[in-house]
This record gives sequence, structure tokens and C-alpha cells, in this order.
Amino acid sequence: MPGENPLRAGQAVSGGHRDSNGRALAAKGRRPGLLARPIACALLAATSLFGLLRADLALADAAADVAGSANLPVGAVDVMQMAVFVGVMGAALLSAIVLIRERARISSDNVELRARVADLNATLQRSDSLLNLRDQRIVVWASERQKPEIVGSLPADVGAPEDRAAFLAFGRWMTPRSAAALDRAVAALREKGTQFDLAVETHTAAPLEVQGRKTPSHTLVRFVSQSETQREQVRLKLENQRLAADCDNMIGLVGALKMPFWLRSADGRLRWVNRAYAEAVEAATPEAVLRESKEFLGTSAREAIAQQHAAHPVFEQTLSTVIGGDRKMFAVTDFASQEGSAGIAVDMSGIEVIREEYERAVRSHADTLDQLNTAVAIFDEHEKLRFFNQAFQKLWDLEVAFLDSAPDNALLLDRLRSGGKIAEQPEWRRWKENLLGAYRAVEPQEHWWHLPDGRTLRVIANPQPKGGVTWVFENLTERINLESRYNAAVRVQGETLDNLTEGVAVFGPDGRIRLSNPAFFSLWGLSPELVRANTHISVIRAQCDTVAKDSPWANFVAAVTGFDEERRDGRGQTELSNGTVLRYAVIHLPNGQVMITFVDVTDSVNVERALKDKNEALQRADQLKNDFVQHVSYELRSPLTNIIGFTELLSLPTTGALTQRQREYLEHIGSSSSVLLTIVNDILDLATVDAGIMELELAEVRIDQTIAAAAELVADRLDEHRIRLTIDAAQAPKSFHGDETRIRQILYNLLSNAANYAPEGSTVALTCRQTAQGVEFAVHDDGPGMPPEILDTVFRRFEPRVNGGRRRGAGLGLSVVKSFVELHGGSVRIETGRDRGTTVICLFPNTPTGVRQAAE
Repeated sequence: MPGENPLRAGQAVSGGHRDSNGRALAAKGRRPGLLARPIACALLAATSLFGLLRADLALADAAADVAGSANLPVGAVDVMQMAVFVGVMGAALLSAIVLIRERARISSDNVELRARVADLNATLQRSDSLLNLRDQRIVVWASERQKPEIVGSLPADVGAPEDRAAFLAFGRWMTPRSAAALDRAVAALREKGTQFDLAVETHTAAPLEVQGRKTPSHTLVRFVSQSETQREQVRLKLENQRLAADCDNMIGLVGALKMPFWLRSADGRLRWVNRAYAEAVEAATPEAVLRESKEFLGTSAREAIAQQHAAHPVFEQTLSTVIGGDRKMFAVTDFASQEGSAGIAVDMSGIEVIREEYERAVRSHADTLDQLNTAVAIFDEHEKLRFFNQAFQKLWDLEVAFLDSAPDNALLLDRLRSGGKIAEQPEWRRWKENLLGAYRAVEPQEHWWHLPDGRTLRVIANPQPKGGVTWVFENLTERINLESRYNAAVRVQGETLDNLTEGVAVFGPDGRIRLSNPAFFSLWGLSPELVRANTHISVIRAQCDTVAKDSPWANFVAAVTGFDEERRDGRGQTELSNGTVLRYAVIHLPNGQVMITFVDVTDSVNVERALKDKNEALQRADQLKNDFVQHVSYELRSPLTNIIGFTELLSLPTTGALTQRQREYLEHIGSSSSVLLTIVNDILDLATVDAGIMELELAEVRIDQTIAAAAELVADRLDEHRIRLTIDAAQAPKSFHGDETRIRQILYNLLSNAANYAPEGSTVALTCRQTAQGVEFAVHDDGPGMPPEILDTVFRRFEPRVNGGRRRGAGLGLSVVKSFVELHGGSVRIETGRDRGTTVICLFPNTPTGVRQAAE
């Protein structure tokens, strides 16, 4: 350190002084003598003490001899005490003499040392003055383990910090290049002792000269601020260094390029070419190109470049030349100055091929994306829309002109938000920034959008290697709905199968069970452990064959494991040993599986058997009834005809005079016989209709004549109860096609029924009119009407209903009406209600159709 060895520090700073060196050498020569003096004094004192001790001992011996010869009373102890006293006194005397002499010598040395210290202080002050100049700063390392000491200072405009730690951090106040060069130089100085002289530059553009030196005991780095002239020289030196480095880098880069590069002198001759140029002109080395003056471009191309340089220093054009026997296109750039020119050629042949292939690939890619149902939009690195397919435009229903204007992604999101096409977010700005973070992401991102119209989109943002993002909008609404419905259907199916009373078992093509419900093994008495997944059908068959009377499981096995190409379904019925009757169905599923279902029809079979027995009994009874009715009807018809004939004979005047009472009896017999004959005729007609053998005699039916004939038949009954008949046929046609006899019989039954229920003195209305469906006859009476429960049985046979009527009939009138109307292909309906009378409406088609079917 300079403080520890100021003379050597002064020598390092100023080159040293002779007077300082001479005194230093003198001091080094005298310092051993100063150290030897105390040692010599000590040795002398020790020798004197040793001699005194020996003299004392000798004196003691002598004294003892004298005392002994004189026979004095002196002891040994006394002799020793005397000897010690004499020795100590002698030593003290000698030490005092030595110390007096040494003190005089030390005084003279102190005077000399004071003069030398004064000289050293003056030298130190002079060294400090030299070191603390404002234009230099020195960093001193005394040893590798000690921290460096910094002496001096630099001008403030240099920008060097005063703090030691900050100053030693060269990168904070020097340019990166200067700091890196200085760090390398200091490391080499401290490790290898390599001296250096550098010119560095601070952040304030101030140049400094840095010197590095190493002595046997110190390492010094000196920073010197320069004058303006020196600074300019240092700046030029630094600039030269930078230019030289840049030139070397540029030459190295250009030489490594795979593109031909050349430099020409002012007269147009080649001055330097790279290896790519030499390879292009088929030269061994770039030097060979210069020796042989091989040109890369043709004469016309060089002349075009020269003409362009006459007006403009830069030439840029695509030129063709022959390389390796093939003509290729090069993008040539040539720059000319007063000192020469430089040019470079870029091979565009491969780029053109790649560009054409890229354009074809882009067109093909666009055509392919346009055919997709998935919406795709591609944005570039500037977040501008560069491509969209038709599905994208249809998905968001945006104008094509707007999309063709290349809007940015944020504007598109705002447009969708303002149009209500995407859901409103609680924090729109943060949501949008998070979404657009895909442009700064590396991995694809996935989002789920639930649109206001109920659609669900899966949005994938795929970052592109060269910037930009490809957005894919996949509409999963139908898929999610299908999955939801499928899952719900599966759950419902499972719950349904588990709660069905019908046994279900599904077998795979390998004959192993895939699905079954509890009802299956309950019907067959199987254990749940046996009917588990992957159980083979042969195991189940072996268990079921023991509980069935005529087991169908052999057919089941053949249907499941067979190779029948037709895969015919089958149905059947089997009975178990416990009396249970099962109805089964074998159904082949589309996926190669077979489903077998079992239904417990024991109760149905028992009921069916009972119903069959009862039906057979009813059929026999009905046949017996029909036979009885037909037999009785035919048997009654002849006697009734005789009774009516004889009654009419008795009423004739030629037969003889009768009393009034006899005439009344004959009238009652005649009316009763007529009623009975009517009933018998109705029964015969109904029997004929039931047998399907009745045939209508179709002809033109005069409506007015038919109505008048029917009214005449019931005139007596109407007059008996003062009932007035009104006929309205103003809207009726003159005639229609039908059986006149059956139509007259229909009207007679309707009027008879109305006369039976119409009140005394009321009116029965008969109307006929033409409708779009045909001819309609309606008979209305003001009777009590029919309750709803009677309407269901009004057309049944042999069910007479009084319901306020005057007499009870056989219950065949409306049955005959309905049978004859339907035989014409028409229909009958009743409009009735309490206290509003009853209207029976019969509709006949204009042309009777379905006669045979109605009869049957």
C-alpha cells in the first residue's frame, strides 16, 4: 500500500527520486547496527555478572580460609551473603556504566532518525499531491486477498462514480464494449501480469486512457483523463477500433453468406468476392476469381447496372444468369460510391417455386376450410383478420364487406358484443384482454362460450409460429344436447329396465350376456350372481332347462350364437313347472346382439281361457236366440196374418151386424195384431241385416210422396193425442237415390217414436234439406229428452225405454232406423237434452255407397 511503503509508492507514481532511493538504501544498511547494540549490551552485562559471581565465590573461599587460619568464628552463610552483596554491587556498577554509554549512542541515532522521518514525510506529501490530481485515478491491489485501494479522482464530466464499489463496477459507467475489454485486461493483468494500455469510453462519451502495470508487491490500474486533443485522438482510436471490429464482422458475415457478394474499385474491377461468388463462377478460391477476373453477371447486366449508377447510386432488379448450366433468377442489389461499388445477389429461383407452392397451398387450404361446417378465422401478428370461411360468416351473421376490411380482433369482439351475439361479461375489458392473451401465448387455449341464443361454442385459439392466431369456433350445441339426451335416455332406460315386470336379457355375438334386469332372473328363478355380465348363455340354459316343461332355450342358443344371415325374429310361449306361463320374443339388434324378452302372461292366459269358454257359450246362446227368434218370427207371422184377415172379415157389414162392444173388441184385436206384425217384421228385417243377405231396391225416391206416406201411417196416433205434424221440405231436392220402402219405414219409426214421447197438444217437426254430404231428414219432438246415460244404449235392441213415453215398445224402432240408414251408407245422430226435446237426424248420401259392407 502507498501508506505502508511511501517511498516505493512515490517511485510508482512519479518514476522515483534519487535522494529518496539513496536514503532508503542507507537506512537499510544501518538498521542491523541499531538492532545489534542492545544485544551486545545484554551480553556484556551477563558476562560481567557471571564474572562477579565467580569473584564473589573466590572471595568467599578466601575469607573462609583466612577465618579458618585465624580461628575466627565466621560461618558459611555469612560468607555467602557477603559474596552475593559484593556481586550485586559490582553488577550494578557495570550496568550503570553500560547504560550511560548506550544512552549517548541512542540519542545520536534518534537525531538521525528524526531527520530521516522528516524527509519521508516530505516525500509522502509530494507523492500524495501527485496521486490526488483531478485528472487521474489509481486502483492498487496490495495482494490477491485484500480489497483494492483507490487513490485520486477524475473530472466530474467523465461520469465516473466516487464510491469505490460503484467505480469498480465498470459496466455501470462505461459502454458495454469498453467495460468488457477492461474487465478482460484487468483479469489478465492480475492473473498473468500482462500489462495493457487501453482507450475506453464512458456513458457520457468521455474517453479515458487506462494503463495496467504489475510490480512484485502491487497491481496498479491507472485511469487518466485526457485533454481535448488527446480526447479527440482517443475518440478516433475508439472509432477506429469499432470500425475495424465492424469491418471484420461484416467481412466474416459476407464471406459466410451463401449469396454471391463482390466489391469493385472505382474503375470497375473486382476487388473482393466471397466464397459463394467463387462457387457460382466455378472458381477454386476467391483469389482465383480476382486473378482471372471472372464475372458473375453477363455483359448486358453489368452495362444495365452501370447505366443505373449514372443516375442513382442504388441498383435493385431481378436478373438472370447461368449457374451450373441452369439459368436462375437472382435479386441483385448494387450500391455505387466514388470509391467503388458493392453488390449482392440473392437466388430467387427456389423462392419463386416456394411462393407458387405456398399460394397453391393457401388456395387449397382456403377452399377446404370453406367447405367445413366449423367456423375458422385467421388473424395475423397485428391482430388483423386475414382469412375467414363461410361458416364463420354464417355463425356470426356479419357483413362480408366488414370482414373483408380486415378488422382487428378487439374491434370484432366489440362488434359481436354490441350486436348481442355473445354473452355480456361482468368485466368486459379483463375478459377481452384474457382472450387476446392468445397472441402472446405458446400453447393453444380453449374457451367455452354460451351464446344468448342458447348455442354453445368450443373456441380454440391456436397461436401460429410466425405470429397471429387461428380461431376455431366449434358449435357443440347439438352434440351437448345429444349427449344430455343420451345420458338421460341411458339413465331412464336403466331405471325403466330395472323396474319393468317384463324380463329382458341382451346377449352379444359371442353368446355372453351384456344386459339384464331383475325381472329376468326373478321369472326364471335365477340367482343374481349367475346372471352377471359376461356369463355365457350355455350356463343360463343349463339352469333354465330344469324349470321349463318344454324349454325354448335351445332355440335361444341357436339364435344368439348361430350364423343365420336372415336373423329372423321369433316369438313364442312356454310354461314353467310351477305353472307360470311366459311369453317370449327373440329380437335381433342392429349391432349383432340379440335381445330376449319374457312376459308373465299366466293371468292373461287363464283369463283368455275363461273368456274363450264364456265366448263359446255366448256364441251358442246367441245362435240359439237367433234360431229361436227366426223360428218364432216365421211361425208367428202366419197366425198373425190369419188373425188380421179374419178380423177384417168380421168387421165387414156382409158378415153380419155386430154390437158396439164387439166392434171395439175387433178394433183392439186389429190394432194389436198390426203392432205385433210390425214387431215381427222388424225382427225379421234385423235378422236379415245381421245375416248380411238384405239387398236394397235402389231407385229414384220422391221425397214429398215418401214423407206423405209415412205421415199418413202415423196420422191416427198423432190425432189421438192432439199432436200436430209440421213438414218442412223447402230446401229438399225433389228426389234422391235409395230404397223407397226402407226410407218410408225409417220415417214411420221416427215419427212413431216422436209421437210416443211428444206431450199432449205439442208439435212434431219433420224437416228435409239438401246438404253438401247428402239428403238430411230430421224429426224433432218437445218431449223430456234423453239423459246422457241413455244415449249410449239408445240403438240397442230389445231395450225399451219409457222415459216419459206413453207406452212401452219392443225397443226395435231406432235399431231398425240405424240399420237401414247405414245400409244406405248414411249415418244417424241424436241431439237431445233435458227440457229441450229430442231431434233424430238421418243423413243419406246422394249416391248410396258401401251397401254390402253396411249390411254385413
